[in-house]
Amino acid sequence: MKPDLAFLSALEDACHEAGEKILAVRKRGFKAERKSDASPVTEADRAAEAVILEHLAKIAPGVPVIAEEAFTAGHAPKTDDTFFLVDPLDGTKEFIAGRDEFTVNIGLIVKGVPTAGVVLAPATGRMFAADSGKAWRMEAGNRHVLIGRECNPSSMIAVASRSHRDWQTDSLLKALKVQDTVGVGSSLKFTILAEGGADLYPRYGRIMEWDTAAGDAILRAAGGQIMDLLGQPIRYGKAAIEDPFAHAGFIAFASEKAAHAYLSHMNLV
Repeated sequence: MKPDLAFLSALEDACHEAGEKILAVRKRGFKAERKSDASPVTEADRAAEAVILEHLAKIAPGVPVIAEEAFTAGHAPKTDDTFFLVDPLDGTKEFIAGRDEFTVNIGLIVKGVPTAGVVLAPATGRMFAADSGKAWRMEAGNRHVLIGRECNPSSMIAVASRSHRDWQTDSLLKALKVQDTVGVGSSLKFTILAEGGADLYPRYGRIMEWDTAAGDAILRAAGGQIMDLLGQPIRYGKAAIEDPFAHAGFIAFASEKAAHAYLSHMNLV
């Protein structure tokens, strides 16, 4: 499977249709529910996922798909070297709260690495995509290449979760003498890094692979990187573990300089 522009365009179409379903649900109103892990879910999550699964079955028949709602319901196909990770509505808490910081996400994983991805913010129409070589922001039908920010270690900017900010994050940002912090929900944190709006995004605690795959693909293609809390590159497809398809935290960086500042602080270089 080659993640070329035709392939990306097909993924983008899937995200657009899923986004339309989400906005339709928001317009007519909905009730939030709780899943078995106590996280919120809505009709919009399920409707968007159904659309994406239908598209992927046509785009890449036979390729396994790990999708959030299906996985939570106990449906997890066996994965091999190539599979999709889908988060049909990342930022459900933001969606429920009436904010626009929610996204549709499709990531393609090949041998543990995100090689293509699409992130759409339906409420604003902003879309980002990447293959293994370039990342783009789409505007008015045109693709604008993204190149990450060149870090100044003495005046770094961080992006942090609106819903999952914790003392560990605050402690790290203080230790690195971060000058400013942008709070935002969903996978938009990755796109801010890819666009050059910030230098790093720390996330402590458990997070699922479908939450990061598409944004990670975009960040890597824009020149950034993402690693675990011990400074090792994160991998995808961790099915054969006690907590499958989960990360135990990570730090994302817009540049090698930003990553080096973190590694130096942690005495990992």
